Amino acid sequence: MAEQAALVTAGGIEVPVTNPGKVYFPAIGLTKLELVQYYLAVGEGALRGVANRPMVLKRFVDGIGAPPFFQKRAPPKLPPYVRTARVTFPSGRWANLPVIDSLAGLAWAVNLGCIDLNPWPVRADDVEHPDELRFDLDPTPEADFGQVKEAALLVGELLRAYGMEGYPKTSGSRGIHIYVRILPRWEFTAVRRAALALGREAERRAPGLVTTAWWKEERHGVFIDYNQNARDRTVASAYSVRPTPNAQVSMPLTWAELPGAELAAFTVATVPARFAERGDAMAAIDGRAYSLEPLLALSREQERAGLGDAPYPPHFPKAPGEPKRVQPSRARKDGDGGGRRRKA
Repeated sequence: MAEQAALVTAGGIEVPVTNPGKVYFPAIGLTKLELVQYYLAVGEGALRGVANRPMVLKRFVDGIGAPPFFQKRAPPKLPPYVRTARVTFPSGRWANLPVIDSLAGLAWAVNLGCIDLNPWPVRADDVEHPDELRFDLDPTPEADFGQVKEAALLVGELLRAYGMEGYPKTSGSRGIHIYVRILPRWEFTAVRRAALALGREAERRAPGLVTTAWWKEERHGVFIDYNQNARDRTVASAYSVRPTPNAQVSMPLTWAELPGAELAAFTVATVPARFAERGDAMAAIDGRAYSLEPLLALSREQERAGLGDAPYPPHFPKAPGEPKRVQPSRARKDGDGGGRRRKA
């Protein structure tokens, strides 16, 4: 017999949670209902990261013990408190994605198996012009979290030098994300180039620490993934729970807190009390939106110095000015005549 659904009250709306006792995190025994309750406890902060944004549904229907699947279309039957926004993918195809604006919407998404939340960096009323510049600092296997924090502090310093304020958060996995509110005047390609430009400047200043090399064989230290600003790329939003055994959380922090932060300190078990006591370190992020022009000017300077565009992800159409989308070692091999021999 199927377990009876539980009803949770979210912003005055009753939301059903099916299979509430289903264990999503076996190592700590965390259930689906407890995950919903977590999101409601930090709802103000979680909504700040997703409200009015189209969202991809990353569904762990069997918990973290099985791979998730990405649902890039809204389910056919939506509750009245969930709306949609139409987005266009790099292929030119389009779809309606759900838009979460309420605590009830959060509970609905988690009930579908969304352990972390993955919104686009745009608002539903203007899906072609991002209002969020994202820096995803991803450590290579040999790098530790101390190096990630060092790289994040450098990015924060550079942003301030170019007249912007960034808001850091742990990724909840191994890295750090830094968000900047920007004016929604530029398309995805320009936002991506701005991220690449600042990443390259960080790499220039700390070449042993930071890399923007797209190909893994060329990376070292901390990779600044500029392609997270390309169309249809998403990262886990603030207060998202990540599929780690201890249910770590993508935790917003102040710049002063960042040097002493440790990933394992921020979990489903610890974050609600911290949120109730200290509030949201990203609470002021919507207070000011910045122009991209300083970073686009930096990009133009880099182009004049010979640094053009960088590779896109493999499923994207070839972009104008993009270098060859081939691993450097393979390109060298082919150039040396080491590829497959052709018939005369």
